Amino acid sequence: MKLSTLTKAVAGGVALGAIMAGAAFADGALVYDGGGKFDKSFNEAAYTGAERFREEGGAYQDLEISGDAMREQAVRQFASRGNNPIVLPGFSWETALRAVAPEFPDTKFTIIDTVVDLPNVQSVVFKEHEGSYLVGILAAMKSESGKIGVVPAFNFDLLEAFACGYAQGAKSVNPDIEVLETYVGTGFDAFNDPVKATEVAKSQLDQGVDVIFQVAGGAGAGVLQAAADAGKFGIGVDSNQNHLHPGSVLTSMLKRVDVATYNALKGVEDGTWEPGTIVLGLAEEGVGAAFDENNADLITAEMQAAVDQATADIISGAVTVHDYRTDQNCDAL
Repeated sequence: MKLSTLTKAVAGGVALGAIMAGAAFADGALVYDGGGKFDKSFNEAAYTGAERFREEGGAYQDLEISGDAMREQAVRQFASRGNNPIVLPGFSWETALRAVAPEFPDTKFTIIDTVVDLPNVQSVVFKEHEGSYLVGILAAMKSESGKIGVVPAFNFDLLEAFACGYAQGAKSVNPDIEVLETYVGTGFDAFNDPVKATEVAKSQLDQGVDVIFQVAGGAGAGVLQAAADAGKFGIGVDSNQNHLHPGSVLTSMLKRVDVATYNALKGVEDGTWEPGTIVLGLAEEGVGAAFDENNADLITAEMQAAVDQATADIISGAVTVHDYRTDQNCDAL
């Protein structure tokens, strides 16, 4: 069965075990989080990294799940077929991984966005707050109203780390700037609700916000659309989303999920994969602000210089960006 058929069949609700019974896989595997492969954000970044591996001659299988109930089944089935490594982008994979990984001690697992301390697991996490600080600087410098917004999918520590870093960066430029924070929903399903995200963004725009940072995965497309429709500015997340609304997306907070995915697949192929925790921040070029032809006309030399200086200061330790995950008192919000 072709991979595209596999993906579509599982998304349509066919039992995973029945689909996979016809072939034994020896390649790596990538199982996407909620939002699907082409969410133009987090999952698509993982896909991009896997495709880079394929273009260099590697092979992998991938899968889009249709709901949380399939998580443990999907991981166990891939492990039982011999896929190695199994890459799981997203903190919501943690429970399934903790259940399955001990059953397959010879299988290597890479999970992105959370830490699972097991001997056959590699955990890749990011300093999202550092990259968010940079886009906060740009938001404050671009804002004319003195009000900017951030829209996380829901109230979760990882997403709050984005929001807090963003607010801190903005207030380093303008201590009096107002930062509005509004959630799309209350749980993981919020990542898949662009309609609600659009409504939330419009509510912020109605309050005078003129730059909005989306931290909502696939749902964030609704935030960027609302900002563009209103003639204001959006900020993308994870992948470079500047191209979605050229001239309206001020920048994107890059989170190199593509690098983490590629390194996991390549590492098993060349024997360099190791368990443990990998942390990627500005110093490791794991996060940053996106600059390209789509936002070139929006970024002044002064704005670019401010980001360059902040990057150097954060890397040197001259500036410390608050990490909400270690201290939930974010004075900037």
